[in-house]
Amino acid sequence: MTQSALSLSPERIERAAREIDPVFRNTPQFADDHLNAVLGREVVVKVETVNPIRSFKGRGADFFLRQLGRVPQVVCASAGNFGQGLAYAGRALGVDVHVFSAERANPDKVARMRSLGARVTLGGADFDEAKEAAREYAAGQADRVFVEDGHEPGIAEGAGSIAVELLGSSRESAPPDTVVVPLGNGALVAGVARWIREVAPATRVVAVCAAGAPSMELSWRAGEPVPTERVDTIADGIDVRVPVPAAVAWARELVDDVVLVDDDEMLAMVRVVRDTLGLLVEPAAASGLAAIRRHDIPGDRLATVLTGGNVSAQVLARLG
Repeated sequence: MTQSALSLSPERIERAAREIDPVFRNTPQFADDHLNAVLGREVVVKVETVNPIRSFKGRGADFFLRQLGRVPQVVCASAGNFGQGLAYAGRALGVDVHVFSAERANPDKVARMRSLGARVTLGGADFDEAKEAAREYAAGQADRVFVEDGHEPGIAEGAGSIAVELLGSSRESAPPDTVVVPLGNGALVAGVARWIREVAPATRVVAVCAAGAPSMELSWRAGEPVPTERVDTIADGIDVRVPVPAAVAWARELVDDVVLVDDDEMLAMVRVVRDTLGLLVEPAAASGLAAIRRHDIPGDRLATVLTGGNVSAQVLARLG
C-alpha cells in the first residue's frame, strides 16, 4: 500500500532536528550579494556540504538508524552519498552497512564509503539495477535489513530537519516565497515539504530533476511511478530511472511543481557557486540554482539546498 504524506510526522521531523548527530545539524544558510546578482533576486542557500560526508544524507540515515534500533546489518543501494550517510551513522551506532552501487558509480564516493567502514559491492548498469541486487541479497535473511531511500519515513523526516533550520531563521521575518529542492529518490523534498506545509503553508515547494533523468518529473505529473528505459546525466545524485512509489505519492501531495534542468545548466551553476561562494558542489547540488536561473520560479525571496560536494573527476574535467 502506497504511503500517504501523513506518514511523515512533523513531530518526528522536529525531533530529528534535535537528536541527529550534531555534525549534520545547524549548517550554514545565507544570501550572497554576488550570487543574487547572477540570479536576479534574493536566494538563501542552505549549505549541506560542510560535514564529514559532504552531503545532507547523513541527516536521514542517522535518524532512521536511531529509530531502527540494534540490527546486525543494513543493506542499501546508493550512488554514493546515501551510502556514506549510512556508513557514518552505522559506525557510530554499531551497525554493519553493506552498500550496492552501480559499476559506473563515482569511484571517489565508493572509496569514501569503504573508508567509513561500509562493505561495497559494485554491479549493474545503473543505480536501479544495483538496488535490485541489494534487495535480493537481503531477501529472506533475518540478519539483514534492506533500506530503501525514498521509501522509509524516518529518512525523509531526518532530511526534513533542514527545513526546521531553514525556516527557524525566518521566524522573525517572512519565510521564503518558494523553496527549490533537488529531486532524486524523493526523501529530501518530502521531508522539507512536509515541514513547510506544517509551519509555512503559503511557501511554495518546487522540485528539480535532471532532464536526462526525468522519471520523477514524469511520475509527479502522471500521479504514478513512470520508469524510464535509461538515464543520461552527469548529476548522479538525482539520476533515478525507477521511481519509488512512496516518494511519488509524497511528492504528489506536498510539491507544487517539478521542473527540469539539463547538464550544461547545472554545470554552469557549479561554476557560479565556485566563483561566488567559494564552494565546490556536485551538479545535483546546483540543480536548484539552475532551476531558479532558467525557470520562472515564483517569488521575490527564494531558498534552495546545496545538497552535496562529492565532486567526481568527470565533473572537475568539465568545469575547466
